[in-house]
Amino acid sequence: MKRLHLLLALALVATPVVAPYAHADQPRVPNATAVAKAGFSAERLQRLDAAIEEQVRLQQLAGGIVYIARDGKPVHFRTYGRQDIENDKPMRPDAIFRIASMSKALTSVAAMMLYEEGRFLLKDPVAKFIPAFANAQVAVAGPDQSFTTEKTKQAITIRDLLRHTAGMTYGNGPAGAAYKAAGFKDWYLLGNDETLEQWVNRFAAMPLQGQPGEQWQYGYATDVLGRVVEVVSGMPLDRFIAERITGPLGMNDTSFFLPPEKADRLANVYGMDGRGKLTLQETAANSDFVGSGPRKLFSGGAGLLSTTRDYARFLQMLLNGGTLDGVRLLAPKTVALMRSNHTGDKFRTMDGDGFGLGFWVIQNPGAVGEVGSEGAFGWGSAYFPQYVVDPKERLIIIFMTQHRPAGNSNLNQRIKVLAYQALIK
Repeated sequence: MKRLHLLLALALVATPVVAPYAHADQPRVPNATAVAKAGFSAERLQRLDAAIEEQVRLQQLAGGIVYIARDGKPVHFRTYGRQDIENDKPMRPDAIFRIASMSKALTSVAAMMLYEEGRFLLKDPVAKFIPAFANAQVAVAGPDQSFTTEKTKQAITIRDLLRHTAGMTYGNGPAGAAYKAAGFKDWYLLGNDETLEQWVNRFAAMPLQGQPGEQWQYGYATDVLGRVVEVVSGMPLDRFIAERITGPLGMNDTSFFLPPEKADRLANVYGMDGRGKLTLQETAANSDFVGSGPRKLFSGGAGLLSTTRDYARFLQMLLNGGTLDGVRLLAPKTVALMRSNHTGDKFRTMDGDGFGLGFWVIQNPGAVGEVGSEGAFGWGSAYFPQYVVDPKERLIIIFMTQHRPAGNSNLNQRIKVLAYQALIK
């Protein structure tokens, strides 16, 4: 532990360098003239750098990457700190990250691609494709953490899966103890020696934590959606995403599990311990994403790995109305539907005042209470990253890191403010 703290003190204070991409197909860092032409202040962008550098210097963050693009062109791309403190490895521009819930956007796009093919309507019941949900029950809280069950008032629909109104939580709710006892206690599905079909059928036997359609409840809905994709397409989820999304978009480093030859690019996970000290949580050597463990369960809700460059291409496709570099995945009207509010007043956080089909959305920046634009959308992950897509400003903001637990840090939220304040025209 003493050695770790010494390495932290020596390594993290290093000044981050502007890091060009390692490959020709990756965007170059723009000069000050290009930054100004894009409507940004290079001087104000230094505030963003300073905020992250301070967290690195104070040993509150190991490292990360910020990528900002406007009109499809990079405005800011910079690495900070270390991806492996113990071995003194700076954060690489092509570092691979566990993106956890940022996987949900890809699975949602996969489902909407099948929707565009006329395979289903969003109002179709999930049980039409997964019969195990035909007799779904809903948990009702009783005394002393007990619960009873009642019938669903309406069927769980595919739209409920996309907008998280299916009653499928990560364990919180009246049946929380039962979820935990059955192994449904976290978003982390890796290491389970079962297929997605087996996992979903087992999950379908659990009571829902709320009536379908009545409230926004975050959880396993996107994992169930991934199984719908499998049933409708006739393909395993990993193959569908590879052949229909990541392959066509050139997202060469996005996958559910990591090939051994890429293990050295997987950023370590660091987090704050109970004393407020930055400590190592996970390396490639002890990660379920690599190695010889089960490779059958593909979590559409939290199981993907990706790079900044890859995820930027995916978000640019959405910003462009479903197309990128001559490849069209979705029609503009479908993307517009995805970034519309589908939850009424059931969802409101510091990010958005509505929820679309896969991510939060902003209807009224004043209602949200933080900087943003009407029509912007985004999400983050358990590892502390954030992304924002702002159609009004033609803007993408991505913060990538591996920071869990995050303690009391709100850096991932402040980065959005620091990116927007540098946009001056």
